[in-house]
Amino acid sequence: MTASPVHIPVLLAEVLHEMAPRAGEVLVDGTFGAGGYSRALLDSAACTVWGIDRDPAALERARPLEAAYAGRLKVLEGRFGDMADLLAARGVAQVDAIVLDIGVSSPQIDTPERGFSFRFDGPLDMRMGADGPTAADVVNSTEEDDLANILYHYGEERLSRRVARAIVARRAIEPFTRTADLADVIRSCVPKSKDGIDPATRSFQGLRIHVNDELGELERALAAAERLLAPGGRLCVVTFHSLEDRVVKEFMRQRSGNLPGPSRHVPGPVATPPAPTFRLLSKSGTGPGAAEQAANPRARSARLRTAIRTQAPAWSTGESA
Repeated sequence: MTASPVHIPVLLAEVLHEMAPRAGEVLVDGTFGAGGYSRALLDSAACTVWGIDRDPAALERARPLEAAYAGRLKVLEGRFGDMADLLAARGVAQVDAIVLDIGVSSPQIDTPERGFSFRFDGPLDMRMGADGPTAADVVNSTEEDDLANILYHYGEERLSRRVARAIVARRAIEPFTRTADLADVIRSCVPKSKDGIDPATRSFQGLRIHVNDELGELERALAAAERLLAPGGRLCVVTFHSLEDRVVKEFMRQRSGNLPGPSRHVPGPVATPPAPTFRLLSKSGTGPGAAEQAANPRARSARLRTAIRTQAPAWSTGESA
């Protein structure tokens, strides 16, 4: 086994309970990260786990684990939104359970060189993978209105226009290259809140989500999971903020058949909705207990939602309520 410290992911006991791994099953850890879920699943049953991650650092961390669980753990490089294609290329067309831990991982946050955190000074990068525009590219080249929209829609920053205006004014003098520099500019125009949250928090979140297309990736992953899961298969998704949770909640609401009734004001026949492809275990999901919140403050906003795959065919692209 690797000598590095064992990472304990959020809501681990709850995820293990709802994933319910059994001998001979094929499972997917679509956001491998530090490998915490994969390790726990492999230790719980004689199953096979396919891990997926686009982060080169995560792939490096996976190699000792692959050796330790020889033949049972296989980690692929790629985006979890492409999981169906990645697995099909390896001859896997159907799986028994999928877990997704959405958002940035602890190793990414805690590595200054990755540029995710305003708590450490580092290059203004924020990419989960090794390709595409960096956060520096975004803040130095995006039009002011578009930048404000990114901060507002993805960071839920109410003062997004003020922040965007300050960024554009500063970059005209000198481009942004460091996280501390950007955080200082944001703090100069966003007042401290009573709850003690750093004024740069929301803007950094918005940039990170935009840089990595996190919500689009999540939507693609949920649709891929619907196609991959066998009847009775379990889909477990852990989210950390309202934007992610809203996407998961809406997907599971629709796919479980919880659709609004037809309007009596609409003339003509009403189209029959597709058969439900999932059954919800809980409408409200599961959050961390007091002990976990005390031990890991990052867990406080986490929510686990689980759905069980039915026998109905996957909805075609574009079908929705």
